[in-house]
Amino acid sequence: MIGRQVIITNRAFTLEELFVFMGKYWDTEEYAPFQIGRPTPASVEEYILLPATPRFVVILYSRAAGGVFSKENKVILTVTPTVEGFTESMIRSIPSRSVISGIAKMGSLKSQEKERKGPAEEILQKYTAYMKDLLANAGYIK
Repeated sequence: MIGRQVIITNRAFTLEELFVFMGKYWDTEEYAPFQIGRPTPASVEEYILLPATPRFVVILYSRAAGGVFSKENKVILTVTPTVEGFTESMIRSIPSRSVISGIAKMGSLKSQEKERKGPAEEILQKYTAYMKDLLANAGYIK
């Protein structure tokens, strides 16, 4: 399970430029519609959001070369919880002394982990391959 994919590009994109690029080339019938937004109210910034599963969404964003963490221009796709998934994980983090509620929390954790590592990861891989093809066809892959 990777959970994060990086596509190295030969130019920097702003989020708006990436959104416009996707608007021109993205097949919304085959690969789902997208929008700009925050996956949860606690998110630090906005991303391009692509549906994955009920508890997870794929976020797509870019980083320009420069600085310590970004030596090259890149487009990044990663799996992150939706509001429902985030809320569920916050509820699970509340300490409990009850054995029964502890067991219920573990069952929920396993199913959420399976969802993230299974279907959400598969969808991430498909979105990444498609985005890489679109960028390559437009001449933006390094």
